[in-house]
Amino acid sequence: MDNFEKQIAPFNKLLDERKEKINSGSTKPLAKTFPVNQLAERLHPEKQFLQIYKIIEHGNESKSFYFKPNKNLGTEHLAYFRAGQYLSLRMHINNSYVTRPYAICSSPSDAMNDIYVLTIKLVKNGFATPYIWNNWEVGTNVEASAPAGNLYYQPLRDSKYIIAIAGGSGITPFYSMAKSILEGTEDTNLTIIYGSRTHDNILLGDELEDITKKTNKVKLVNVLSDENITGYEHGFISAEIIKKYQPADDYSIFICGPDVMYKFANKEIATLNLPAGKIRHELSGNFGTPYNELDYPEYARDKTFNLTVQVRDDKRIIKAKSNESLLIALERAGIEAPSMCRSGECGFCRSQLISGKAFTPDSIDGRRIADKEFGYIHTCAAYPLSDLTINVPIHDLAN
Repeated sequence: MDNFEKQIAPFNKLLDERKEKINSGSTKPLAKTFPVNQLAERLHPEKQFLQIYKIIEHGNESKSFYFKPNKNLGTEHLAYFRAGQYLSLRMHINNSYVTRPYAICSSPSDAMNDIYVLTIKLVKNGFATPYIWNNWEVGTNVEASAPAGNLYYQPLRDSKYIIAIAGGSGITPFYSMAKSILEGTEDTNLTIIYGSRTHDNILLGDELEDITKKTNKVKLVNVLSDENITGYEHGFISAEIIKKYQPADDYSIFICGPDVMYKFANKEIATLNLPAGKIRHELSGNFGTPYNELDYPEYARDKTFNLTVQVRDDKRIIKAKSNESLLIALERAGIEAPSMCRSGECGFCRSQLISGKAFTPDSIDGRRIADKEFGYIHTCAAYPLSDLTINVPIHDLAN
């Protein structure tokens, strides 16, 4: 046996051993499901079917809806989540198919007991919440996404101390965080600076006060814009108020609230000179009109364009207003378009722009560089500037 044969002899032996093991193995088919796949499906379901089992009213403009899994429709258990995440709800309102993201108000521990709580504030001139107020009751079935969003505490990213700036129903993700800290699910320190018009408008105030009495890791500061009352800060959430309650150590800022609060708070926070990575924003949902953007072309203002929607071999032509996103145009036409965050970030509504022009505000342009180069848009953040054609990645068009 020469040197080469001596060198490859062990490998030949391994080959013989491998063949022997393969031939001695079972010929029975592998199991169709594996524990790891079952776990992944439970943590990240494509959709969840929920049923309302309790409703609590908070004055005339806010309600907490308690959900359990609808086992009759195939959801055995609710997906786990991180405190601060949201659910995207899918609703059929009149002839429109719409989605709306709402922060989960309950804690991850509640999800382990198959409970979600969404606390929703009524928008009187809105589209979705009036429908919810008029139609949701105990026993109503609701379709939801898996939990999504990035407004949660991440030790590798965020400081140990968090200042949460909230306004209106934007308190809900921070209530979930506070409850999680109390239960021991999250290990961080949270100071909530919560802006309301009057003390009567404070949502979940008693519940938050109760948490602060049970743990020194959660603090609550109420700021009233329309009242000057002892025990409350007065005015808007300014840099001075943030400095007054900021910890001595490094901290991160989380923000959730209405657009008007974002615009004011962002200017104030900029004066604090925090690193960009220490400031986290919750997604604000529908952007609204793009007319106030500095680079918006005036020629398109107040116009209506033809939007050709193409899905494989199906094609429809609908109307699209220049002050509404393409997603809203799709929904108004009864097209079951994919969407999740409605804020330009997640990319779930990503579609191809075949022809025509669309405007995407820089502040909500969450597209990848390659998508911009090769003509892809997020329909929730794109506004028509001309007649245009898009290819939407959905299976069917509603009749």
